Amino acid sequence: MKQALLFPGQGAQYPGMGKDFFENFPAAKEVFQQADDLLNMYLSKLMFDGPQELLTETKNSQLAIFVMSLALYAVIGEKNPNTCAGLSLGEYSALVASKRLSFEEGLMLVRDRGQFMNDACKKTQGTMAVVLGLKEEDVAAVLSDLKDVWIANLNCPGQVVIAGSKAAIASAEAPIKAKGAKRVLPLQVSGAFHSPFMLSAQERLTPKIHAANFNDSTIRLVMNVPGDYAESSENIRQNLIDQVVQPVRWERGIRAMESQGIERYIEIGPGKTLCGMNKKIGITAPCINIEKVEDLDAALA
Repeated sequence: MKQALLFPGQGAQYPGMGKDFFENFPAAKEVFQQADDLLNMYLSKLMFDGPQELLTETKNSQLAIFVMSLALYAVIGEKNPNTCAGLSLGEYSALVASKRLSFEEGLMLVRDRGQFMNDACKKTQGTMAVVLGLKEEDVAAVLSDLKDVWIANLNCPGQVVIAGSKAAIASAEAPIKAKGAKRVLPLQVSGAFHSPFMLSAQERLTPKIHAANFNDSTIRLVMNVPGDYAESSENIRQNLIDQVVQPVRWERGIRAMESQGIERYIEIGPGKTLCGMNKKIGITAPCINIEKVEDLDAALA
């Protein structure tokens, strides 16, 4: 069976995440403890006990989701998937799961990425909103007449996420609705991710990505910026760099996997967002979420 592993991005974190795997599986416990040791901080305690406000900070939430996703991956036993992909931050989890990057280097890159983006958030004071019921080209037509607001995520049909300054997003709401959007909903995020507001984070992260050691692998990788398969290490590096300030084309990437005959998708990590998006995209192959220990039975079945 051709299986694809999907890894979630920032926003799915919550106190208690991954604790049941920590308590029940030595392989998962080892990942949590390794992360604590490498980071020289009690990340696992923050993940298990909170507080929510501290866990939600970009510099912490990215690390938490990365570590939980790979702790669960260490347990599930699916070590040779056909393809791996991750949404935004989840792309780093996918790189480790596809054996293209070591856990140690992936962890350090995520630590730096989270810190640099956290700093950029404080500097730019941006935000994001989701536009429901409007096509990408219609949203783009409205934004072309505005400053400091851009398309950031193309997740599934009828769902376009925009990012920019708070004032620009507020001013975009009326013309977007006039164009035919059903709703424009603000997102509870700390910054304008995947937009030029993250340029300072991109500049700081670029040398870190160039210094990392990427490996060849037989496990295929689908990446956010092209919304398609990426093969060479050079291409992968550039996509990671571009991803900080460019849109995530998640729907396009899922359709690329579908065209290659993926027969089952397994979402690994907190939340069920990616399986939900598959349904909205119209993917008929099953999507199984593994977030809790009891989810393992469904995956095995």
